[in-house]
Amino acid sequence: MSVFSDIAAICHPMPSPGEVPDDIYSDVCESIHTRREEMIQSLEAAADADSEENEPLLSAIGIARYRKEQAEAEIRRLIAYGREFTRPRPYVLADLAAAAGMSISGARITYGSTEVADVEQALGRPPRERSANRPDAPDGTGSAS
Repeated sequence: MSVFSDIAAICHPMPSPGEVPDDIYSDVCESIHTRREEMIQSLEAAADADSEENEPLLSAIGIARYRKEQAEAEIRRLIAYGREFTRPRPYVLADLAAAAGMSISGARITYGSTEVADVEQALGRPPRERSANRPDAPDGTGSAS
């Protein structure tokens, strides 16, 4: 095995029998095998282009870090949606926090005006009308009651 195939196997592990339903197990394994092959080709091509700049393990770690940052940004936007765009009222912070694996205070402060603007742009509609003195306003302008 090469470092490329080692990295692909680590990044795209095969499920153990029983982790996925038996009727789709072979399809899932085939899909993972395809993703591994694509990753191997991508890492090899990058290393061939510039082996010093594109060291395979460091590249794979950087790619994983990028995916993590994208997932965190997606969670922030989804929480902003749940708090600012759902009608007739926002989702409860405790429910959003539990779904995100955060504390309630973490969910309260995880998003701000940037995420609200991103959701507004994605949906093509403004957020729900807000109470002027809401204490958990993401921009910190609300007053505690």
